Amino acid sequence: MNPQAKLIFTFSLLMGTTITISSSHWVLAWTGLEINTLAILPLISKSHHPRAIEAATKYFLVQAAASALVLFSSMTNAWHTGQWDITQLTHPASCLILTSAIAMKLGLVPFHFWFPEVLQGSPLITGLLLSTIMKFPPITLLYMTSQSLNPTLLTTMALLSVALGGWMGLNQTQTRKILAFSSISHLGWMAIILAYSPKLALLNFYLYTLMTAAVFLSLNSMKILKLSTLLTSWSKSPTLSAMLLLTLLSLAGLPPLTGFLPKWLIIQELTKQQMAPTATAISLLSLLSLFFYLRLAYCSTITLPPHTTNHMKRWHTNKPVNPSIAILMTLSIMLLPISPIILTIV
Repeated sequence: MNPQAKLIFTFSLLMGTTITISSSHWVLAWTGLEINTLAILPLISKSHHPRAIEAATKYFLVQAAASALVLFSSMTNAWHTGQWDITQLTHPASCLILTSAIAMKLGLVPFHFWFPEVLQGSPLITGLLLSTIMKFPPITLLYMTSQSLNPTLLTTMALLSVALGGWMGLNQTQTRKILAFSSISHLGWMAIILAYSPKLALLNFYLYTLMTAAVFLSLNSMKILKLSTLLTSWSKSPTLSAMLLLTLLSLAGLPPLTGFLPKWLIIQELTKQQMAPTATAISLLSLLSLFFYLRLAYCSTITLPPHTTNHMKRWHTNKPVNPSIAILMTLSIMLLPISPIILTIV
């Protein structure tokens, strides 16, 4: 892709995100979401492969439908209350439509079917953008309207997302699809706490972004798109593979790594809200996704492929690890001890 075009699309992405997260009017927020959608489409389809074109088409159709629903819910609310302010969403029907629209944008169950397919058709860096930056504006809208949303609906969608995200990821061999189901599962943890502690949902999103960025960038650095290629990565870059193991375990939420912090705080908050059975259910359902994180971690470090493998052995390279990957991985692994400082900032 032309560097100037790439620069324009990246700038548009940042501008669309900034417009949405800084606006208090529904039409401005909707404009930012549309700019975002149009800016990411060329980045998805830049390889001109049929799968990439299919992914871009699916993404466009789903996001257009979701944006129409966002506009419809805000118009319905304005019709009944005379308010266009985002925080003044009070009409029950508008709240229900908005929850469905944002769930479509994010890929929450039962509107999740497009997300793994789109991620599979995109390059790894575009997949990183889809999993992190593109989810930030919808999460912000949910944060601003959290006091009006239906907690029962959010809890149901969250539990289904964690269950299906873990269950459907078990059988995958493509790393991008595994990370897509991982994203759906993490969104479930954010959705379940949103109505009770919106700041905690945002903290979860920030830490999820940190860990996912580390995983995507390391996979991109080693050019890994499927598990069979991951099996041979140890011989190419052992240090990066070892760090990838720890980052994946952090993404799974195992103590004493960074990923344990949001899960711990969410379970604690749910217990305070007299929702101990829900906290138990979501904890047990997250064991499903733990299985495929362990599978990825096992493939990246412990396993050596048999001699009958169809893949060529990769040469060991002395190329230094990208500093940004090193910083992200360190943060993804070692933030739990300073959690009191993080909580005072949040």
